Amino acid sequence: MVVADQITKVWARSALPTDGQGRGIRVSVIENYFDWQLAYNTGSAFSLFAGTGGARIFLSLAALFAVAFIVWMVRSTPGLGRAGVTALALIAGGAVGNLIDRVAFGKVTDFVLWRYHEHTWPIFNVADAALTVGVVLFIIASWQLSRAEKRAEREASASSGKARS
Repeated sequence: MVVADQITKVWARSALPTDGQGRGIRVSVIENYFDWQLAYNTGSAFSLFAGTGGARIFLSLAALFAVAFIVWMVRSTPGLGRAGVTALALIAGGAVGNLIDRVAFGKVTDFVLWRYHEHTWPIFNVADAALTVGVVLFIIASWQLSRAEKRAEREASASSGKARS
């Protein structure tokens, strides 16, 4: 995931047009729905913290802490299951992909623009997509694990009630 993210960012920085002042020019991929547009983000998701002094250091440290926490979770939490581990790997990979940009360039390269005619969503990259999918997958996996644990508790309680009778 990190490799795919970095390869696509290298492509975006070298292939996508700018207006001469560094602002990306939209390149339509699917008219009214999907464009490429080079953009640089000094903040986090949705440009939160952009232009804030120390944001680069804060966000880099937050990414390092998140990756360390994810590694700890995977190693110390039995029963995460394949979906839980995959979700955490996507989150960690996304964090590392954007961390590489932040450390190397001081900003994150974004280039994917989804839109519906003139309504646009924030421009993002492969790392952002992996983070988002990972978070959603982790929520679903956690919910399923919680349901399975509750079911197991009910079954254990029911069987222990029968054993006492």
